[in-house]
Amino acid sequence: MPDPSDLAAGLYLVATPIGNARDITLRALDILAKADVIAAEDTRTARKLMEIHGVALGKRPLIAYHDHSGPNGRAGIAKLIGEGKSVAYVSEAGTPLVADPGFALAREIGAAGHMVTAAPGASAVLTALSLSGLPSDRFLFAGFAPAAKSARRSWLQELLEVPATLVIYESPRRVRELFADLCEIGAGDRQAAVCRELTKKFEEVLRGTIGALHDDLAGRDLKGEVVVLIDRAKAVTTDETMEAALRRAMAGMSLKDAAATVAEAYGLPRRKVYQAALEMEKDG
Repeated sequence: MPDPSDLAAGLYLVATPIGNARDITLRALDILAKADVIAAEDTRTARKLMEIHGVALGKRPLIAYHDHSGPNGRAGIAKLIGEGKSVAYVSEAGTPLVADPGFALAREIGAAGHMVTAAPGASAVLTALSLSGLPSDRFLFAGFAPAAKSARRSWLQELLEVPATLVIYESPRRVRELFADLCEIGAGDRQAAVCRELTKKFEEVLRGTIGALHDDLAGRDLKGEVVVLIDRAKAVTTDETMEAALRRAMAGMSLKDAAATVAEAYGLPRRKVYQAALEMEKDG
């Protein structure tokens, strides 16, 4: 292994596998091997991952940084970096700062003038989006839904207005309640997907309308991490609406890309939108 001094002082945000231990990058392994200090949301998970890949911890510190670490935990890591140490931060699974406690740490380290960089890799958000069969040109990661029913319904009603594919993390114990709420607030006809155990042996992706998925989930006891994706509402379009959208898209895209983007966004035949774009271009 290269000498640990090869890494400059700073904070390294290292993405880790979300299930399959082989979904780790060579760069991530290099950083874990070289860093002066490893900070982890779950030290047991980090230690096991390093053991699987033959990365020796040796006498280097492995410290916890999680939801309850607070200002004192961040101050301790900042002090280490200020002393010239390189600190690798890993969340329990996936990309640090995405639905985990790394945000405040990275913000404060950067604000103090220290280097912050990232080694990208596995992400449940992007993996689920890739498998969902839903539009990926625009999406919103909404994190975890509120646990209380009234708060969750208000939260969902606001999200459903966003013209993008919605990505939501949910507990397997509450996913049925989430779909019940969606049906009750009139979203039963929307397309959706439920992804669970991503990259693991029992990976499963369910696709269909929210109403159909609600019925499918009624008799099931789901296990594992769950990602729910919801399609955007189908816009009611007129020729005038389509032309306005095309003009906006063509201002920054090629004619072909603009037509494809508008067709996907409004659920229209690509040929129809492309012909309209040709006519608009001809008319100047």
